[in-house]
Amino acid sequence: MKRPLMVLTHRVFPETKKALNAHGRVWSPDGETAIDRGRLVDLAREADALMVFMPDKIDQRLLERCPRLRIVACALKGYDNIDVEACSRRGIWVSIVPDLLSAPTADLAVGLLLALTRKILEGDRFVRSGRFRGWRPELYGIGLEGKTAGILGCGAVGKRIATRLHGFGMKILCCDTSPVNPQWLAGIGACQVDFEELLRRADVLVLAAPLTPASFHLVGKEALECMKPGACLVNVGRGSVVDETAVTEALQNGRLGGYAADVFELEDLSRRDPPEAIPSALLLDTARTVFTPHLGSAVAEVRLAIELAAAANIIDVLQDRRPRDAINRPQPRR
Repeated sequence: MKRPLMVLTHRVFPETKKALNAHGRVWSPDGETAIDRGRLVDLAREADALMVFMPDKIDQRLLERCPRLRIVACALKGYDNIDVEACSRRGIWVSIVPDLLSAPTADLAVGLLLALTRKILEGDRFVRSGRFRGWRPELYGIGLEGKTAGILGCGAVGKRIATRLHGFGMKILCCDTSPVNPQWLAGIGACQVDFEELLRRADVLVLAAPLTPASFHLVGKEALECMKPGACLVNVGRGSVVDETAVTEALQNGRLGGYAADVFELEDLSRRDPPEAIPSALLLDTARTVFTPHLGSAVAEVRLAIELAAAANIIDVLQDRRPRDAINRPQPRR
């Protein structure tokens, strides 16, 4: 009998391969480039387990070609790119990594906000241009102390962002579809408000919400018009929670003071029609935008811990146990 095959769709740390090698055969690409869809389908036909990442789309069409597959182990927290219902119908477990990404993503959100409000990238470019000759009254930004931060999505990531911004002396407003723990709110002097009040009162709006049908383009033209003139927007949740075209227009007409993002609409494979690119006008607006290429969890020790957690879920299934971070209850396999 062949040993189980585990297919890892992206390059991983040697420690991750070592943890899995004791339980079967491991395949993963060696380079930085992800395997394409066709190659993934070919490999997945014989796979007992998949470890998948943000750029992977696991849908019904792929699953139909995977008769041996027992688990889709997501090396990520969000799973809108996985058809969980289709997995459940086919007796396939789906697991996530629920909280290891939260702290580094919150750190990055604060970094993006500081870079945006204090014009750090503009200052860097100016110094490197050779034109800097000493202090001048220029590149005035926005201070955070005493300002109001609105956090949309108060799960693990949102709470950590709120705690960090409270440390800057900001007033914190939280908005979530579920009640937020009142003791936690009281601990940082925060309060929970509805979406309309959040938009109206926030000097800085930070998005940490997952992508759902309800949150798709939630921050679009109408919402942006309800925000304070000159308010700043930071997105570390999912790209399609904002309408990037509407954000571009709000920056151009001066309604929005700045936009920083680590996530973009083109990444959201759960959509039928994700855009192929970020709007060019948004990319060209270097004075009022700051962008990073989905670096939320890009901390070496964190990424290793995420991979090892996903590997542990795979090992659980191969040893006929329920994966510790399962998010579904698959039907019995026939």
